[in-house]
Amino acid sequence: MVRSVITNARIYLPAFIGLTLSLMILFNPQIALTASRQGLQSWLTIVLPALLPFFVMAELLMGLGLVNFLGVLLEPIMKKVFKLPGTGGFVVAMSLSSGFPIGAKITGQLRREKLITKTEAERLICFANTADPLYMVGAVAVGMFGMPDLAISFLLAHYIGIIIVGLIMRCHQGEESPEIPSQTPSLTRAFTRLAASKSPKKFGTLFSEAVKNAFNSMLFIGGCIMIFSVLVQILTTTGVIQVLTTILTPLLSMFGLNQEIITSLVSGIFEITIGTQSASLTSASLAQKAFAASWIMAWNGLSVHSQVAAMLYDTDISMKPFVFARFIHASIAGILTVIFIKQAKPVIASPFSLIQPTFLTRLWLSTKLSLVILGIILIIALVLKLYQRIILLWIR
Repeated sequence: MVRSVITNARIYLPAFIGLTLSLMILFNPQIALTASRQGLQSWLTIVLPALLPFFVMAELLMGLGLVNFLGVLLEPIMKKVFKLPGTGGFVVAMSLSSGFPIGAKITGQLRREKLITKTEAERLICFANTADPLYMVGAVAVGMFGMPDLAISFLLAHYIGIIIVGLIMRCHQGEESPEIPSQTPSLTRAFTRLAASKSPKKFGTLFSEAVKNAFNSMLFIGGCIMIFSVLVQILTTTGVIQVLTTILTPLLSMFGLNQEIITSLVSGIFEITIGTQSASLTSASLAQKAFAASWIMAWNGLSVHSQVAAMLYDTDISMKPFVFARFIHASIAGILTVIFIKQAKPVIASPFSLIQPTFLTRLWLSTKLSLVILGIILIIALVLKLYQRIILLWIR
């Protein structure tokens, strides 16, 4: 009987929610149109130029076999510290530098090619997922709060928090990639893997496919941003956000949170930009506003969750560990931000729309950053191998 009720709920509840939301949009067309435009503008001016170079580069590097090359070199440190294969080092570096959902995209591809196990993939999407540093610094710290010094607090809190999450996810048990002992030097094995995994396609074909796949992914991300922008505005207009706030107020007020901050947190559960901007405009104390913004950025919002889920389509990777990790990361980042803001000094606030870099500026910064990150990964990997060789020779 209970099982039958649960089964029926899984079938009819999503249909009921979808119908209800459609009717809300139908009866509020002007609000939906305005919110949709805002979501489109956010995608076009911030997300597209920030992520596109990383998406194209990730596709190219996988086709050229460089991800496997780096995986062999980074294997020792990633395996010992985070119980992840060496390829995870590349994914983490790309994610920390470019933001979500690039980590989920590469992880999904690695799993489809059977380069990592299901358990390792679930650890990786929990670890390789954080907000874009350009967004945390330019959009939130400077634009929304008008406090450049606050950027350091956000960055430290998020990166320390994500490392802690990576260590916690070591406890996520399951199948591990087998360790294959070899007497061949690591650098030799890396070049062997590079040659074996390189796609037989010509570079021109690989590049065109990389751009096409990257744009397909970016279009989907833009659709998610627009839909959730509309969703939050409709839920706010119809009073649903206020109802959820009323329900959560008794629990969250125990931690001394302002009523406006609770409303911002509820909005941020759905969409990151709306939530963080709402938090920055409240009359609460700086500590509470920074906590809310940091919590929302680490949580990512259901909009980003849907993007991650789409990047993992047709794989066996579960989203449950990811959602758990996002809550843990949000809590840690929020608390650390409150601790770090003691060093932040307020400055004159700037209008959010005026401080945003232009499309070309963001595109150039992202392209340059992606190349710098790749170079740093290669240097670190080679230095680690050189150090390992020196230690072995010294022992002998």
